[in-house]
Amino acid sequence: MSLNPARLPRPLRLAAFAVAVAVLLWLCLAPMDTLPQPQNLGDKAEHAIAWFVLTALGVILSPRRWRGVALFALALGAGIEVLQGGLGFGRQADWRDLLADGLGIGAALLVLVPVRRRLDPA
Repeated sequence: MSLNPARLPRPLRLAAFAVAVAVLLWLCLAPMDTLPQPQNLGDKAEHAIAWFVLTALGVILSPRRWRGVALFALALGAGIEVLQGGLGFGRQADWRDLLADGLGIGAALLVLVPVRRRLDPA
């Protein structure tokens, strides 16, 4: 018997995804001086990796809703850029960050959508 995350109760799956979104929001909106020091990956690579992980988690938890997960992730990225432009805290909006987010989302879909039936064969 294997653990299939897509078979977990929906409220538990939504809670896990909400935690991931909350962490991402904190990383993207918190004042720069309160964040962990970057690992020199580059801002755009960090965006792509973060949105890859968020999208992959969403698709793993809800394989049938992969389109909705991708649209939500992209909308989240756009919303964060708008907030970064208006909140200050040493942040600034950058359309290239949104492009990097989109690349991360696309990469996650390329990896996971072909195997989504194995994730939830029902």
